[in-house]
Amino acid sequence: MKITLSPQRRDDTLKVSKSGDTLTINGVEYDFSVVPEGATLPQDAVDCEWLASDVERIDGVLHLTLILPHGAGASYATRFPTPLLDPADGLLELPQ
Repeated sequence: MKITLSPQRRDDTLKVSKSGDTLTINGVEYDFSVVPEGATLPQDAVDCEWLASDVERIDGVLHLTLILPHGAGASYATRFPTPLLDPADGLLELPQ
């Protein structure tokens, strides 16, 4: 899985955990295992305010972008995050 983060100034929080092709975002589970190789799941087909892109499977890897909320004094790492490449299952460590 490749998760790109799109920083956005907002006061809410984001908590994401991963289990295989399933992401749990702020307590809501999204199972992307149904996306076959070479396919695209349109962003508007997923009822998730945190999803900022379509979901694609390219060479077996899911690609998606999530909004990364941050406060006014966000760090450089939060304002210019690097993608999460093949994150381990469990709670994802997001820049703060």
